[in-house]
Amino acid sequence: MRTVCLTLPTNRECAATIAAIGAEAAFAAARFDVRVHLLVLDSADPAVFRRHAEAVAALPAVERVTVHHLDEDAQRAFLRDVIERSGAAGPERLLDLMLPDAVSYGACTNRAFLLAAALGCTSVHRRDSDSHYQLLYGEPVFPIVPELAALGLKAADAAAAVTDHTLDPAHADKPVALVGGSFVGELSVDLAEIRDLDPQAYHRVVALWAPTGASEEERRELVAESFTGGGTEPFGGDRAVLDLPDIWRIDMCNVAIDHEVYERVPLPPATDTIGSDYFLLHLVRDATLPGVVHNRHIVNYYTPERRTGAGFTAYQLRYAKFLLSMLYLYPVYFDMEAAGDALLDEAHHVRADAIADSARRSAATDRAENHRRLDELDRCYRRLGGKYAEFADHLAPQRARLLDEAQADIEDFALLIDAWGPLTRASRTTPAERLPR
Repeated sequence: MRTVCLTLPTNRECAATIAAIGAEAAFAAARFDVRVHLLVLDSADPAVFRRHAEAVAALPAVERVTVHHLDEDAQRAFLRDVIERSGAAGPERLLDLMLPDAVSYGACTNRAFLLAAALGCTSVHRRDSDSHYQLLYGEPVFPIVPELAALGLKAADAAAAVTDHTLDPAHADKPVALVGGSFVGELSVDLAEIRDLDPQAYHRVVALWAPTGASEEERRELVAESFTGGGTEPFGGDRAVLDLPDIWRIDMCNVAIDHEVYERVPLPPATDTIGSDYFLLHLVRDATLPGVVHNRHIVNYYTPERRTGAGFTAYQLRYAKFLLSMLYLYPVYFDMEAAGDALLDEAHHVRADAIADSARRSAATDRAENHRRLDELDRCYRRLGGKYAEFADHLAPQRARLLDEAQADIEDFALLIDAWGPLTRASRTTPAERLPR
């Protein structure tokens, strides 16, 4: 019987999501031969944490499902212990990268990876707080069904668990490393208001994340594909494709990753940066590891605080940092794509040192493109006026700091990759009395 981790990182109120993901965990244990660790990593304020604790306590007791609800103090204690036992250099710096004093989509998922290793899990299945499940005939459509049906199997054996098998036979002996779907509902990045106000400004703002030197046609294609997920078609029956995964059809609110991937390479720990948790999707595809893309899409929505006041400013800053991060991530993506299955050893395991070396080289990329991105973002937001022009005023004096942070983020990523092997080994050997409760 395998053990899996179904995880929900959150920093906002989501008691209803906790109840829903609890039902998914119970469903998985009843339908599959698995033990499920339901892991809620909670960075919410104390009042919200208490409401979440009540939601966790209200979950029915289910055989083979264990629930862990950890605040940041509990997460920090676990991390300190693991870092100390790993013997990795710079323990305080590593702790900052794993649990920063700011929002980090990559870091929260990295904590789930280490906790899953400590709990003996063979996969991590991630959901998000601002999403819920579609219904079919009144029953929730759980993504964990195609995830558990294929993840970790040799691709040749997983073919029976999908509706479409288009994988090149050359990859048939490799394991299925990734299973994911997308979302229906609102855009995955909260830019719909810009699209409604000024479609031309929307095109320019979204096109800023294209790689340096992209043609206008490539930018148009990027804008058309970006942040739209699974479209609007509701779930009406299963479709699942086994191939090298189409990562444009996978969202991190609806993904499962095999431990042989995430125990070798972490996610970038960048703070206040949208999209910092998508790196492993690129790695799986570029390394020619098989994946399954399914249509059990989650329903995405946005909480109101992202669109007004301080919440709006914080969210738009995260988008700006996402644009700046691309200067350093694209060279790594291009290196991985060029390497292909040379990124894998004889056992189809990712060569982490190659990724770290690429990230270090990327840190030396000339910043001219990022200066251009900030100039264009400033022009677009001032054209939009109102709160967007106000945000442009807020952004302008921070330019130098943000440019420095974007470079430091890729350097931190290389540092964390170097330490990741010792950290995961220490996590896997966590003494029973120190496991999260």
